[in-house]
Amino acid sequence: MPIRSAKVKNFMSGNLIHFHPDTDVLDAIHTLVQHRVSGAPVVDDRGNLVGMLSEFDCMRVVLGAAYHGEPGGPVSDMMVADVQTVDADMSIADLAELFMTSRLRRYPVLSDNRLVGQISRRDVLRALVELSQG
Repeated sequence: MPIRSAKVKNFMSGNLIHFHPDTDVLDAIHTLVQHRVSGAPVVDDRGNLVGMLSEFDCMRVVLGAAYHGEPGGPVSDMMVADVQTVDADMSIADLAELFMTSRLRRYPVLSDNRLVGQISRRDVLRALVELSQG
């Protein structure tokens, strides 16, 4: 398969850990650590993407709890709500270029404005290696 015709949907992770906005952030941190993932989408009751929770977001919570005894709170208070996404039909080559200009480690993947997966830098590297071996 030529690299330009390879699509995000062919290399994304579809079986995602995700959180609800009301999930306690300390429970979310436990889940991230347990599953060895660095972040996860936050979806509402209808499955709409409403944010992302990353290790970076969680670090503030853990430090606050350690130093000041501050409780966690809901994921909605800690997540980033303005989320950059990519379309499932985007080219892997275009996504690789996007990763080169972005500090993000992963993007939620949408199809018809619905969350269908997530793709990381590692997924793109794996795709590029597979496609180059061809």
